[in-house]
Amino acid sequence: MNHILVVDDEAEIRASLEDILREEGYGVATAATAAEALVLLEDAPYDVVLLDIWLPDRDGLDVLADIHGQGSDTRPEVVIISGHGTIESAVKATKLGAYDFLEKPLSLDRTLIVLKNAVEARRLRAENIEFKRQFNLGSVLTGESVPVKALRQQIRLMAPTNGRVLIYGESGTGKELIARAIHAESLRRDRVFVELNCAAIPEAHIEAELFGYRHGAQPGGPVEQRGTLERADGGTLFLDEVGDMSLKTQAKVLSALDDQLFTPVGGTQPLRVDVRLIASTNKDLEEEIAKGNFREDLFYRLNVVPFFVPPLRERKQDVPLLAREFLAEFGRQYGRPRMEIGEEALEVLGRYHWPGNVRELKNVIERVLILNPRTLRIERKHLPPLTHKAGTRSTEEFSSLQQARDAYEREYILKKVEEARNNVSRAAELLGLERSHLYRKMKALGISVRE
Repeated sequence: MNHILVVDDEAEIRASLEDILREEGYGVATAATAAEALVLLEDAPYDVVLLDIWLPDRDGLDVLADIHGQGSDTRPEVVIISGHGTIESAVKATKLGAYDFLEKPLSLDRTLIVLKNAVEARRLRAENIEFKRQFNLGSVLTGESVPVKALRQQIRLMAPTNGRVLIYGESGTGKELIARAIHAESLRRDRVFVELNCAAIPEAHIEAELFGYRHGAQPGGPVEQRGTLERADGGTLFLDEVGDMSLKTQAKVLSALDDQLFTPVGGTQPLRVDVRLIASTNKDLEEEIAKGNFREDLFYRLNVVPFFVPPLRERKQDVPLLAREFLAEFGRQYGRPRMEIGEEALEVLGRYHWPGNVRELKNVIERVLILNPRTLRIERKHLPPLTHKAGTRSTEEFSSLQQARDAYEREYILKKVEEARNNVSRAAELLGLERSHLYRKMKALGISVRE
């Protein structure tokens, strides 16, 4: 639950806002004076303070300055409210760090939108602070392989620039971590990092998510909402899996990139932003261009600085380091004693081809830890069967190409069935097959759902 502090000397406004905000799911506290507000802020954390500019004991702008003196780690976002708003006071409040400025009488829709956005801004700020606290290139990019060392060097070289970056890599290789590492090493490190997963948002909604909307352009939604481009102003916008963006949206992104100018859906006034763009893809965009699925001009705008994240099978020497790191991470998370992993288990992990890359390795380590609550040393017997099957195979085992192909298909289908938690219909979707076709294939390869 997000917590709001309402500071206003008018009892009716305090009571009205408290009732409305509680109905919206917020935790609410109120104060009639600056002194009361500062005591409450010392006693408990708040996400947003709605602060009247005229208070009986102090000027609201002085209180705003005190709140910002708390430091960025703990301080809430502050929204100034006033019944005598002027341009001068709004400008002064903004310079002192106010998130926004609302005039009385308050518009309910406008107030709720500003509060929602302020809560999100504080969340992103806290997330960025925590990431920077934990961040160093060595911990984010675990490994001593040549590809990882090259990536670290490239990040150090290119992060301080404003060049657009396009990160290539298979699913699960850690493209988002690379994007965050670039931001954390950049000149915008103290500003927001905003992510938009283009593959996770329905095509009908991605334009509104990216550019925002105004005046009820989204039926059933609020009258307006800031998009990711607007929220990323001054910071970094990460477009994850940009290859899944529709051609229509690509055209608008291209226009926004050229001018750093865009118009929200349903809006009439264009907005100008200052955003560094980082994009990622698990597709061959040049192949997508040839198929007519991706705009060539957008590709060249994004592909200023290409980064290539290697799959885990091409950096096998990093598997033991990653496995130990994940084991320590999940051990802390689940309150487990210090755990070790045996050499034979590491050899098995090192031979497996890891189609799901680093994400799959992380999931395997977490699964092993959960399923073996009293184990202090992970051995070969604790590893999932799939890693044994794929990890111990070599080309000498197969007497024909068909046999090798069947073995690979069997392992790949088993992996997708496992991802789908033994739901064959879902596994068929992941494989791009009809359900009946997958059943026939599984029967031919001797696979049961239980396996």
